[in-house]
Amino acid sequence: MANVRRRRPATDLLADDITDVEENAAFQTLLRHEVGWRDKQPFLESKGYMLRPRLRPGWVASWRSNGKRAVFCEDSHILPVRVLDATRMSDGMLVYFKRVDTGDLESTIALFLWAENLRDNPRNHSVPVLDIFPDPDNEHHSYMVMPFCNFMDKPAFTNVGEVVDFADQVLEGLLFMHEQGVAHRDCSRKNLMMDAGAMYPHGVHPLLPSFLPDGTTVNRHIIPRLKAGVKYHFVDYGISSFIAHGQPNLVVGLDGRDREVPELSDTDPFDPFKVDIFTIGNVLRREFRDKISNVEFFAPLIESMVHIDPARRPTAQAALQHWQTIRRGVSALHRLWRLKPRKEDGIVAAVLDLMALFISGVELTKWMVDWK
Repeated sequence: MANVRRRRPATDLLADDITDVEENAAFQTLLRHEVGWRDKQPFLESKGYMLRPRLRPGWVASWRSNGKRAVFCEDSHILPVRVLDATRMSDGMLVYFKRVDTGDLESTIALFLWAENLRDNPRNHSVPVLDIFPDPDNEHHSYMVMPFCNFMDKPAFTNVGEVVDFADQVLEGLLFMHEQGVAHRDCSRKNLMMDAGAMYPHGVHPLLPSFLPDGTTVNRHIIPRLKAGVKYHFVDYGISSFIAHGQPNLVVGLDGRDREVPELSDTDPFDPFKVDIFTIGNVLRREFRDKISNVEFFAPLIESMVHIDPARRPTAQAALQHWQTIRRGVSALHRLWRLKPRKEDGIVAAVLDLMALFISGVELTKWMVDWK
């Protein structure tokens, strides 16, 4: 029972779920992967990065002395298995670590795409590599440091303009990546992440994006995506391919989160660049068109990108050009409109539409004033 409960976010526990004694004991014990990171904390601090109090040597649970319940204390939040958040001590920037095999494909491609001659290109949407250094206890492992990013839909998209901006950036970034000879091969939702730091002027807790860094105070001042100017990034090049100019665009392999890609095979070679086209098209289909009624303008682009025959799918350049033609037909007023779920109660829809009409009017007036 304790193992199950302490894997749940503290704020998800109801007040009467368990007794104070059970609760405090459950959250007070570090999990195995947390122990490993705690033991690395002094080394990471020497590199300029500070972990949260829970993962520092000698940590004593704050609720033992402050009289609060564990669920209302920041240091009760359990670290996810795959992500280690930290603060860069020089400027307070929130970052995350990924442990990689030294010199592996993932880190090699990530560093290649973030080389000095590429990183300042505005079309480059590869996740920045802020730092990389070897593990002092195992030279075969290294730590790659990147900006802390949210999933593309956390927090949720709110209006059509935000979705248009997402498509702009992702299709632009895909073309840039392909121009460098890199096929990602796993452009699924979880590998399209958002650097949302600018949305949170007062900071954000890395595990609880609705809360301030203290993990207990609700974050009531979140700037909308478009006003904050968020940037979307491709992450995780673990199964990516680098195809040198003039070499055959053929690979094999069944790996990838999107199991709908029709040509994946361990025996029959396929074009990995066309896999990227399919998976991006599928993200647009699954996450937007299938769920939202007023983004139907995506339909012709999606249809071409997810064609069962890879040869009939567009290149990244053609897909971007097709999208740019489509987006010119999406009016400024339409972009201000809220996203309308396909399954929405009629009365609720009417009320939300009235609210959206008012907000759109205010935003359009602001835009006209600024334009003048």
